[in-house]
Amino acid sequence: MQKAIDKANVLVEALPYIQDYYEKIVVVKLGGSVMDDPAAEREILRDIVFMNYVGMQPIIVHGGGKEINKAMDEAGLEPQFVQGLRYTDDRTLAIAERVLCGRINRRIVETLESFGVQALGLNSLTSCVLFADRLFLKGDENRRIDVGLVGQIEEVNAKILKLLCAADTIPVIAPIARDRIGGKLNVNADTAAGEVAAAVGAEKLVMVSDTHGVRENKDDPSSFRPTLDRREIAEFMSRGVIDRGMKPKVEACLRALDAGCRKTHIVDGRIPHSLLLEIFTDKGVGTQILP
Repeated sequence: MQKAIDKANVLVEALPYIQDYYEKIVVVKLGGSVMDDPAAEREILRDIVFMNYVGMQPIIVHGGGKEINKAMDEAGLEPQFVQGLRYTDDRTLAIAERVLCGRINRRIVETLESFGVQALGLNSLTSCVLFADRLFLKGDENRRIDVGLVGQIEEVNAKILKLLCAADTIPVIAPIARDRIGGKLNVNADTAAGEVAAAVGAEKLVMVSDTHGVRENKDDPSSFRPTLDRREIAEFMSRGVIDRGMKPKVEACLRALDAGCRKTHIVDGRIPHSLLLEIFTDKGVGTQILP
């Protein structure tokens, strides 16, 4: 009897969140090693289907860096990184597109559809919604650093995304963009998620990865911060607490907040149902970043 009561209490706790986000767009970015575990990936997608069935309108943006690295290794190519960004030549872009668009994007769509929802893959091999210009990094003395076929997103086709959400179809976006002349550019998936959330006016952005939110001391689990604001983030960045892989995630959250997103989150997808726990419970399990 007590187990049944506990389950009922969980449902009651979730009710105001279900009401609050009914027919609201929520962007979910999938990445990290959680995508290397088919069972874990499937469970996260099941949770997204749950969100869809209770009236939320999810949009998925996914990465796939580790699968790209594996495919490059099989092709005898060694990944090169410049200031944390993958240097992308023609061969690297072809591999990234094959993995991200031809494999991962299709896999996610097929899994969602197996749960009984409608989903549509949006990528550079089908219908692209991301448009970018070449990205050049800043070096010493204002020199431009070339990182190859890497893009900085300039536009998102928000209209088609909103239409799909209104039609109860889950858009699944791969991070390969088109440029002004029809070429293709690799873009950071975290950054893409932030730009998508900003463009569609998302109510919430959730970054699902293999990191348990933000820690004040990266080696001390007890220093985990459940909530951060802009002032604290600026301090953490200046101290180097937020760097490398965490930095683009936090910057994507700030981009979404600048555009009016109410809340953004960074959660560990390896925790069972972390996505639902973060959205539908009072305490959550990750770091929420507030305006």
